[in-house]
Amino acid sequence: MSEPLKEDAGAAFVLESRGKWWHAGFHLTTAIVGPTILTLPFAFRGLGWVLGFFSLTAMGVVTFYSYYLMSRVLEHCERSGRRYLRFRDLAANILGSGWIFYFVIFIQTMINIGISIGTILFAGECLQLLYSNISPHGSLKLYQFIAMVTVVMMILSQLPTFHSLRHLNFLALLLSLGYTMLLVGACVYAGLSKNAPPKDYSLESKDSARVFSAFTAISIIASIYGNGILPEIQATLAPPATGKMVKGLALCYAVIFVTFYSAAISGYWAFGNNSNSIVLMNLLPDEGPALAPTWVIGLAAIFILLQLFAIGQVYSQVAYEVMEKKSADVKQGLFSKRNLIPRIILRSIYMAICGFMAAMLPFFGDINAIVGAIGFIPLDFILPMLMYNTTYKPSKTSLIYWVNMLIMVVFTGTGMLGAFSAIRKLVLDAGKFKLFSDNVVG
Repeated sequence: MSEPLKEDAGAAFVLESRGKWWHAGFHLTTAIVGPTILTLPFAFRGLGWVLGFFSLTAMGVVTFYSYYLMSRVLEHCERSGRRYLRFRDLAANILGSGWIFYFVIFIQTMINIGISIGTILFAGECLQLLYSNISPHGSLKLYQFIAMVTVVMMILSQLPTFHSLRHLNFLALLLSLGYTMLLVGACVYAGLSKNAPPKDYSLESKDSARVFSAFTAISIIASIYGNGILPEIQATLAPPATGKMVKGLALCYAVIFVTFYSAAISGYWAFGNNSNSIVLMNLLPDEGPALAPTWVIGLAAIFILLQLFAIGQVYSQVAYEVMEKKSADVKQGLFSKRNLIPRIILRSIYMAICGFMAAMLPFFGDINAIVGAIGFIPLDFILPMLMYNTTYKPSKTSLIYWVNMLIMVVFTGTGMLGAFSAIRKLVLDAGKFKLFSDNVVG
């Protein structure tokens, strides 16, 4: 049975279906290609060159395949007269289980809040970096920059629909290409300079530490490719959606290929096993001069800062949709006072809470790994394959059936081990931080 959209303000307003395929491509790219690519050299640090390349490529192939299968399932449902606009409704109806509905809500909520906190935290750090170069002895602290970012996020949160982000997300796509090229140039410059750190690509000496580092790195790569909102993005397409999402995926993965590999190779080549959880910090060592021209680092930080505003809004759409499903009246206009006032209040409160958590708990790298293991792996590597097998019922002797089963089994195990490794690292790092610290841990 199709969703009752006539009385559903969340679907009618936030997820209005008016987009073209390239708009979906912009949304997907913003959801996947973000400053998290700055953690790729750190991930390679836990895997080395060979396993690093293998993991990055395997995750790319599997996620593209996974998203393709999910788009096929959504298209199949639409042709049958059931257009699903939300991941939770799709999964619950395809798999015929009420607990799946709440499981997806829980995981999506965790992802959305985690990314919202992470984007605000990282944006605040970018502002702090710019400020420290302009005023090295300035008195402003990290939590004050986070407050500034939160105010901007509150303003942008008033863009009423997912579709209204299309121009912002196109700009975000261009910004991702811009700062990636700046980062690559800066890392090559740093690696060739006379002040370059010694290049050491060795892994952890202890077997147990090496295993934990490897699974943490895999979790980070999974979170970088993660996109737990594909059904919501496909919902923004003007019907019929058939074939449009695949074109959007192709656009997105073209950008992924350019950005992910260039950032990983250049950063790990330059800094090896000294790679920071955010490689930009390697270019600005605590002691000695910057390892790249400060204007390059500053411009990259500005591009990253601007893109973070778009990323924060993309991942907040699910939260906004849930809010407006309960608070808005679909019978009244999108900008009527009845709907405008609750929207301003609820979205501002949501962003204020995320900003407060970002200031209080500066754990960017560790949060990224945990979100990848616990959040993205179930939504991106397990449920799509399960829904495809349930919907299309391929023969148990067919290749696609066993490929899907293999991916589910492998990534269930990977997710469990990755979650344990990421939580272990979070516990180890917990002794290094203070509430409202001026430094990001991880």
